Amino acid sequence: MSIETLLRGESKNVEYKLTPPSRSINYTKTAVAFANGQGGCLVFGVEDQTLRVVGIAEDKVFTVMDSISDAIVNSCEPLIIPDITMHDVNGKTVIVAEIAPGLQRPYHIKSLGQEQGTFVRVAGTTRQADQPTIRELTIEGSNRSFDQVQCLGLSVAEEDIEALCASLTKTAKNNAEDPAKIKTVTEKQLLQWGVLAEQDGQLVPTNAYAILSGNEAVRSVVQCGVFKGTTKAVFVDRREFAGTPQELIEESYQYVLRNIHMGARFKGVYRQDVYEIPPDAIRELIVNAIVHRSYIDHSSIQIAIYDDRLEITSPGRLPMGQTIERMKQGYSKIRNEALASAFEYMGYIEHWGSGILRVMQEMRDAGLPEPEFLGGDTDLRINIYRNGSETVSDDGIVTGLRRDSLSDDGIAEETTSKTNAAPNAAIAVVPSQKERILDALRKNASISISDAIRILGVQERQAQRILKSLVEEGSAVKIGAARATRYAEAKKRTELHE
Repeated sequence: MSIETLLRGESKNVEYKLTPPSRSINYTKTAVAFANGQGGCLVFGVEDQTLRVVGIAEDKVFTVMDSISDAIVNSCEPLIIPDITMHDVNGKTVIVAEIAPGLQRPYHIKSLGQEQGTFVRVAGTTRQADQPTIRELTIEGSNRSFDQVQCLGLSVAEEDIEALCASLTKTAKNNAEDPAKIKTVTEKQLLQWGVLAEQDGQLVPTNAYAILSGNEAVRSVVQCGVFKGTTKAVFVDRREFAGTPQELIEESYQYVLRNIHMGARFKGVYRQDVYEIPPDAIRELIVNAIVHRSYIDHSSIQIAIYDDRLEITSPGRLPMGQTIERMKQGYSKIRNEALASAFEYMGYIEHWGSGILRVMQEMRDAGLPEPEFLGGDTDLRINIYRNGSETVSDDGIVTGLRRDSLSDDGIAEETTSKTNAAPNAAIAVVPSQKERILDALRKNASISISDAIRILGVQERQAQRILKSLVEEGSAVKIGAARATRYAEAKKRTELHE
């Protein structure tokens, strides 16, 4: 890094010191933080607030360089060897101590011990690492993947393994263009991926097994919410989903679709529903968050829908070697290797590293701003800015449909609006979920839960809520119980009894 670049201002990877502090820990802890992260430079002889170059006295330059090197080498563990150079800036000497990203993490201050002496960089400042971060650094330093480590306290039976194999195979076939080409997952495949491991001749489950089977031994939760305005001050609705990755993907994906705008584009007499955010981009980001999040961090993935944006936050610092800039260029750094292999098999990800590039292209194709990537020190946040509710037909008709109005029972209700429509243009209205079910009840003697799920394209829980709401308001009646339960239009049930 050139000295000109270093003097542009303090950042995640650059810190200034006017002079070497009398207490070396004031900069050795930053050296530790750089080694635990993406590396960085300590610049001595520059005032941090003004970037005024003061320099180091010429008769003390070599003594100062030696003292900086000794302090870092003697204070840090494992050993950190800085690359120390001096530079002339307008006749004044500046000393730069460059710290490379470390491979033997976690690095810490010896005198403080690992628990108190491990530091990381967060938003351009040096902070003490918490326990989840230390654990993740330890995993990185051992060149292992957390999801491939044995899940302590969890056992597995042969029927459990068979059930997981069947579940993964079913998902892969559902997602495949040609299901016949999908090979059935076997116990051997799970071992190869690291979903299972062998210990003393016995099969043991790893953390990936717990995640893929939806076991609570490893926390895997997605929190979704709709907010009024552009902050989290006012909740409109909230949901929390737990379960297998397949369930998390589908439930959170459907939640977002129910709560963003949708309009219609017409080609002749044919109508095409159009969401303000490309659904494929939404799904890709949800998949990315679930497969690449830190499962050491017990926080939840958060999906927040504001008036102006969709925000997806994935717990955990970026893995070693990954940066936001490299991620946007298609560089992939796998945090959870077993999960990534399983997700690739199931058809959720195609080529590692291509997901973010596809999202960015989809946003460009939709005429939307490029996604905003924030953080990376403690979590990764991606903002997709919303397009509003306008859609355009071939003949200039613009219609809009809002899907973010929630009834008291949490069911998403649609309302329509017209924006800049051509004179005398008719507004096409998409029926609400309740109306679609009522229409089905009018056309059929009765329908089942499975029928409702197919008609609405939602999860079973949502379909049940809608049917229950129709029964409570007297529009529908429930017939039978358990698996034989069906629903009929209230008027038809009365006619049948007359």
